Amino acid sequence: MLSIFDQGPPPPCPSPFNMAAHVLGKAQAVPEKVALCVLGEKDWTYSALEAAVLGTATGLLSAGAVAGDRILMRLGNTVDFPLAYLGALAAGMVPVPTASALTEREVAPMIATLSPKLILRDPSVACPDDPRIIELDPLRQMRSLPPARYHMGDPERAGYIIYTSGTSGKPRAVVHAHRAIWARKMMHSGWYGLDSNDRMLHAGAFNWTYTLGTGLMDPWTVGATAIIPAPNTAATELPKLIQENNATIFAAAPGVYRQLLQQTDIPPMPSLRHGLSAGEKLPPAICARWEEATGTAVYEAYGMSECSTFISASPDHPVSSTVLGRPQQGRHIALLDHNGPVALGQEGTIAVHRSDPGLMLAYLDAPEETAAKMQGDWFLTGDQGSMDADFQITYLGRNDDMMNAGGFRVSPVEVEACLARFDGITAVGAAEVMVKEDVSVIAAFYTAPSPLDEDALRSYASANLARYKQPRLFIHLPELPMGANGKILRRSLRQHYEAP
Repeated sequence: MLSIFDQGPPPPCPSPFNMAAHVLGKAQAVPEKVALCVLGEKDWTYSALEAAVLGTATGLLSAGAVAGDRILMRLGNTVDFPLAYLGALAAGMVPVPTASALTEREVAPMIATLSPKLILRDPSVACPDDPRIIELDPLRQMRSLPPARYHMGDPERAGYIIYTSGTSGKPRAVVHAHRAIWARKMMHSGWYGLDSNDRMLHAGAFNWTYTLGTGLMDPWTVGATAIIPAPNTAATELPKLIQENNATIFAAAPGVYRQLLQQTDIPPMPSLRHGLSAGEKLPPAICARWEEATGTAVYEAYGMSECSTFISASPDHPVSSTVLGRPQQGRHIALLDHNGPVALGQEGTIAVHRSDPGLMLAYLDAPEETAAKMQGDWFLTGDQGSMDADFQITYLGRNDDMMNAGGFRVSPVEVEACLARFDGITAVGAAEVMVKEDVSVIAAFYTAPSPLDEDALRSYASANLARYKQPRLFIHLPELPMGANGKILRRSLRQHYEAP
């Protein structure tokens, strides 16, 4: 048998369609139900949430933007982020959420590439000066404007753009259609076990796409309640918040689980049914410690910027903590080599069929790069795995040198290109290295006539790279390992560090 999962397509996306209208489709049925609890702030009912979103849509239209225009988001960890995101979508515009940790140097080429009509900016978030900027106060005032009408249209039209790092070293703009939210319906039972009675507490920040999708839009789509902790809440405080707020589902990145479990006494959480994890593989030891401490399971998911989450464990289909999970019902997944699908049990590249409603439209203005990711009708993820007879997929590693920092995929080429400009460095290679069991960091290996001042290196990286891209280790070497083609052997760097 071949490594293919195809048990029938999901129901087709309705047309005409609007992503924001779909997310807020329960607002008329449960207007006074609490949609969002921002701990330490006021609660948002479904009616208030929809009014703020549609008022924001009116404000963006009044500012001169029209359907199809791109709206760059430079907003922080506040409720302004999802309101602006959905407001732009409601009006048919194309929001572009970006990580607030990015520096001006990193944002400037994004602006040049995107040519956004407007830039929504929190003054605390780095952004080059630009006449298209709308500051936070005017943005907030839009919420009280009369509601715009949802811009209904082809579900295949561009809905939003997100950035991901690629092996070229340059962040890639990934264009998604409005129908991408329709694909997330497959996660509700295939990963979350989510229904309208749930109260989901997500430990991430508002301006992280993991939080935006799993922590906010998916609960709202089914009429559930989303709970977001106050900014800078310590991981050790989360069990108490789960208890006090009767959360039924908890979602976080693996690093949060690791920090949370460092405390010896975890309070009982009787309302909690289970946890969710995504961003990177959760070590089996952490899963075991969580289950022992809480009496609940953690269900993991695998996805990427180009296709969100499509392989997962769930309450209906629990799997061993050593595997990724199984394709969600409605997905069409295969493991490929250059000849096509491999046999069950053999290693192949995890691939998604082009018919998947969650698959991206394209990389922005990069048709050749988009085509290079396809093998016939299959989108190649670049990750290796194997599939068993129960369709469970075991992760076997990346077939490139991408690094993972707290759930963010980071290109070593981008880090290297930045550090190569530091005075005194003659060559540099970046790699993800394990510093202790279940903990890995980004390390920069460099050559120079003599070791350089580490504080100066850290200061330079801090000024030029987002926090999650900054190396935690700087290691001086007499020379870097090179292959016959002159390329840096990053895996050798990793092995050099981890061997002792």
